[in-house]
Amino acid sequence: MTQQLLIEKLASEHRLSEEEYRYLLEHQTEEGAKALAGAADQVRKQIYGNKVYIRGLIELSNYCKNDCLYCGIRKSNRSCERYRLSAEEILSCCKNGYRLGFRTFVLQGGEDAFFTDAFLCDLLRHIKQTYPDCAVTLSLGERSEKSYQALFDAGADRYLLRHETADASHYSRLHPPQQTFSDRMHCLKTLKAIGYQVGSGFMVGSPFQTTAELAKDLMLIQEFQPDMCGIGPFIPQKDTPFADFPAGSVTQTCYLLSILRLMIPNLLLPATTALGTLKSDGREQGILSGANVIMPNLSPNAVRKKYIIYDGKHSDRAETAEGLEILKQKISAIGYCIVTDRGDKIAI
Repeated sequence: MTQQLLIEKLASEHRLSEEEYRYLLEHQTEEGAKALAGAADQVRKQIYGNKVYIRGLIELSNYCKNDCLYCGIRKSNRSCERYRLSAEEILSCCKNGYRLGFRTFVLQGGEDAFFTDAFLCDLLRHIKQTYPDCAVTLSLGERSEKSYQALFDAGADRYLLRHETADASHYSRLHPPQQTFSDRMHCLKTLKAIGYQVGSGFMVGSPFQTTAELAKDLMLIQEFQPDMCGIGPFIPQKDTPFADFPAGSVTQTCYLLSILRLMIPNLLLPATTALGTLKSDGREQGILSGANVIMPNLSPNAVRKKYIIYDGKHSDRAETAEGLEILKQKISAIGYCIVTDRGDKIAI
């Protein structure tokens, strides 16, 4: 089956076999990418119109108990200047974000034991009571089922936990032995069972990654059917074991965004910060390829350069009205519109 026929099949049936995904990836062409992006754009507009949802990202802490080989805030990185935000600082970020028009706050951080269930539940209840029209997304790594349930009961709406790679062997090459693919998938399934809107995702071009492994990633997303899917190109960080590996490709990431849009038409699909880091118009390219979410940074300016998950991290000054206006203008220039909205997944 040709590339064009596979694109048409995916657009109509919203699923392919692993071999067919692999074929699409191995036969990626500029013409095929344009056809995919055009089909993805059409599908996205049928459901979401030209709306782009913004999420206010608040990076709570760069302390982390884990030692992922690709991440700049891994516990072994002694060059990382550590910080954690207080409850008052987090609430101040929310207050400023709400004033600017953000209606989803994403609380993200390393796996930091300081952020106990008691601390987070108090924080969540405060946010939800103060801003009842807002959604709260958590991205705080692997926790127990009891913890996930408590946070959900306290008001958390969504949880982001990227699976990183769907191949267990590849997963073991990116993480120390105590971190396993089976544990990660157990957490994702638990989150879904509790009732969260769940986000997964994977790195593009990570060390040792093959086309076969990317096809497995697509199959996992197809079968798991997350509400959100965050993918971005791997970018090396100078203080990690993968410092000298090449970065992933913006072009391939956008190609995969288009595939994901056709696979799950109503998916909430971010154009990630990593795209904007590798290319000045990378996030705009992501939107044109089928993405419909952008997550500007609301963290205090003083800590942004300390959250060094990869080098050269791009950061909009979205904590200011002027910075957000520039972002709106960039999105408007490509025919889309940033909206003030919780940006929930639309049922179809």
